Amino acid sequence: MNRGAKSAVIGTVVVLFAAGGYGAYNVVHAVANVGSGSTPKTASTAMATTAPNEADAVKRAQSFLDSWKSGPDHYTGAASQTTDPGGAQDALQAYATGVKLSAISFSDVAAAAPTAALPATGNSSGDAALETHVTFTVTAQVKGGTWSYPSSLDVVQSAGGLTSVNWAPSVLYPKLKAAESLAAGPVTADAGSVRVLARDGKTVLTGAKYPSLTEIIATIAQHGGGGSSSSAAESGSGIEIVDSNNDPVATAKVFTAPKGASITTTIDARLQAAAEAAVRGSVLKGMPAAVDAIDHSNGQIRAIAYAGTGSDGNTAINAALAPGSTMKIVTAAALFDHTSMTPTSVAPCDATATVWGETWPNDSPSDTDPNATLTKAFAISCNTSFIKAGFKQLVHDGDASALHNEAVQVFGLGSWSIGGGVQTTDPSVPVPPANNSNQGAQFMGQGQITMSPLVVASLAATVAEGRFEQPVILPGQQQSAAPQAMSSRTDGYLKTLMRAAAHDSDGTAYPRMKDFSSTTGAKTGTAETNSTTNGWFTAYNSEIAVASLVQGGTTGVDSAGYVVQAVLTADE
Repeated sequence: MNRGAKSAVIGTVVVLFAAGGYGAYNVVHAVANVGSGSTPKTASTAMATTAPNEADAVKRAQSFLDSWKSGPDHYTGAASQTTDPGGAQDALQAYATGVKLSAISFSDVAAAAPTAALPATGNSSGDAALETHVTFTVTAQVKGGTWSYPSSLDVVQSAGGLTSVNWAPSVLYPKLKAAESLAAGPVTADAGSVRVLARDGKTVLTGAKYPSLTEIIATIAQHGGGGSSSSAAESGSGIEIVDSNNDPVATAKVFTAPKGASITTTIDARLQAAAEAAVRGSVLKGMPAAVDAIDHSNGQIRAIAYAGTGSDGNTAINAALAPGSTMKIVTAAALFDHTSMTPTSVAPCDATATVWGETWPNDSPSDTDPNATLTKAFAISCNTSFIKAGFKQLVHDGDASALHNEAVQVFGLGSWSIGGGVQTTDPSVPVPPANNSNQGAQFMGQGQITMSPLVVASLAATVAEGRFEQPVILPGQQQSAAPQAMSSRTDGYLKTLMRAAAHDSDGTAYPRMKDFSSTTGAKTGTAETNSTTNGWFTAYNSEIAVASLVQGGTTGVDSAGYVVQAVLTADE
């Protein structure tokens, strides 16, 4: 083309554009060498140093939107008014196809103040292109319903005053990015939407409401449930932003909300709330505390709560501390199973007891009774009665394995999996070596014996039910069985002892248990550690067994006893 011919074409362009025709605008883009897949250009190699005025920007935006509104046959015209006609036309068609568009309209088209400069696309000089921001509201009829949302576009102009829509995927939808598109159809719940539910299958357990369960909830959600405890996620409907592989990136619109997968636990929301409050009760004066409640008929855990900064994290399930006199439940069971002792057998409560050179006193040295029965010794928690009876009748020829065997074989102590990937600390009831003072200490819950409140609650639950039911937090979790069933004779004797501790006026648990039914049973515990004295308390009613630990609590009845009392009261 010669110079004169080129000038003639440009003159024609100016006249036609002034007339406002799309054909004229397309000629401008043709001259500017803009095409599909090319670097976006605005009708000139130089950009204006000012943004389009508001009236021109709104006019260009309205024209573009009118063409978009007119449907696929007019997408070419709409795209021709942008800085990237090819890309814009493809994107408009993909939008219509992806959302199953049947109609679209635009309202509230208005200009905003000029924005900061953008890079001058297609401008080799590197000048900046100022743009005018135009906002509008989109109302689209898509698969699933009506979708309305605010959106915007930017209008730029060339040095010659020609305006165009600065094309970007966000013109279609504000959060849309390059290589992304919109798709109507199923909207899936994300992996983080797994709901962990209480035993009613309705109450959602959250760390905000039940802080002691924060890590447990996250662990169960991550590991999942099993069998009847889980329900699969259900897709909803709406519009999603998808990537180039058609994989969901984000949800743009929800018509029918998806339902995330859910896992039902054994936690009782009401008891959990009571337990959370109990471990933070003012009577404890901020001492670290923990409590567990178990349905003794099936081993299902109804509550797990802890407060304070214990070194074992969630001390309700991970403490590894001496259980003190709550261990006398197992000691008494071993005496009933392996000797001829009964609740009325004499078990003298002396001031002290000595085994292999180590001497232990009673918690109350003045509380002695040479004629005490085993029932009274249990009720008043006489250390010397159990040390002497245990060492004399359960240790033979240096073999002190009887207590360990009773704990493992009858009470089911071992490595438990409560479900959902939740880790618990195993109890330890080792066999003391020969000629070792721990052969006496073990019978009152000291020496090398360690447990968590969950384990101590299980001891009481086994007595309440007359059999061991392994604690679980998921209803479908497989439960290990105790190798040996508890005899009805031993169970009856243990109930006699625990009721005496709870309801005899001199019983150590009496102050916290006196107002409960006479069928309830309890046991207190006090345990020495290297740095403090801890209080323990466990009890059962007709439905649940509860155990609490208060670190620094000194006596079980005046620390952990208040926690157990509160949880049992909530169960009434």
